[in-house]
Amino acid sequence: MATGDTGPVRLADVALRAGVSIATASRVLNGGTRVVGNELREKVLAAALELDYTPNVHAQAIARGASNTVGLLVHDITDPYFSTIAAGVTGLADERGAVVLLANTRREPALELEYLAMLTAQRARAVIVVGSRFSGRAANATLAAQIDRFRAGGGRVACVGQDRLGTDTVVPQNAAGARALARALVGIGHRCFAVLAGPPELLTGRDRLRGFRRGLADEGLDPEAVRVINGPFTRDGGYAAAAELAADRRGETCVFAVNDVMAVGAIAAFRDRRVDVPGDISVAGFDDIATLRDLVPPLTTVRLPLAEMGSSAAAMALDANQPESHRVVTVRGEVVLRASTRTLRRS
Repeated sequence: MATGDTGPVRLADVALRAGVSIATASRVLNGGTRVVGNELREKVLAAALELDYTPNVHAQAIARGASNTVGLLVHDITDPYFSTIAAGVTGLADERGAVVLLANTRREPALELEYLAMLTAQRARAVIVVGSRFSGRAANATLAAQIDRFRAGGGRVACVGQDRLGTDTVVPQNAAGARALARALVGIGHRCFAVLAGPPELLTGRDRLRGFRRGLADEGLDPEAVRVINGPFTRDGGYAAAAELAADRRGETCVFAVNDVMAVGAIAAFRDRRVDVPGDISVAGFDDIATLRDLVPPLTTVRLPLAEMGSSAAAMALDANQPESHRVVTVRGEVVLRASTRTLRRS
């Protein structure tokens, strides 16, 4: 008897071919708590093979109360910072037998909420939120409330960024890394700085600017004398900010871009305006994105273990033994001095 000729083979077709109930066929093919005898199991498996039956994964998820999907929400998948963290997440998820569904939020809090609500409706097993929080309390509170709803349904959540959402979080020490970078740059002779700081409402940029100023103060310099230029947290944002700086130089010998992709944009803007890096001005970034290590000149930066940050967040989200209180894993940065910053003579 031919079945499924007018569409996908259904579970009912397999049950009919095997001569068992749909419930029995479901227990064999989709799993269940009741044990099915070997004879019936063999009949069902033979029928499924004969009919080329493919289980409905979504139906399995509903039956079991959760899917094996891990949602991964990132701000900008074109930014190697996020793609490297995503690689760490997917590597750990593969080891745990989970499938990662990636969503690009474009740094829009409303999109984060929309995707998280969708994953809640789909009964995803876990969600990992990667990216800086924003200074507005309302957006963070709304996202935290949606996270609580997701967890109330049995889902698990981990974040990479600031510890602002009441859930397991991997926290890069942004301020401490920028502070150490400032001290290192002063140590090679720089005294007059500009900072390409990203959007003022983005906490990562604010933390890194604050840490950089503290490092200058540590070395006896006026932290408020730093020239700060805000703009998008992107390569083009760095380009525009550096173009503004190049058109109105005020004695700056070194530029700190608060992430590597902004630093890349800054170097491109200086090159287009025949401002030599590092001969005329030095440039430093933050993150040490592996794909940018072949940049010419090689970029001075603060190295973060990005892939490890992703795998750590995934491990917490997929941990079978969830603690009562949320966990915070702090990650230190390491200053790496390269050829994009030159040593000046000390006076």
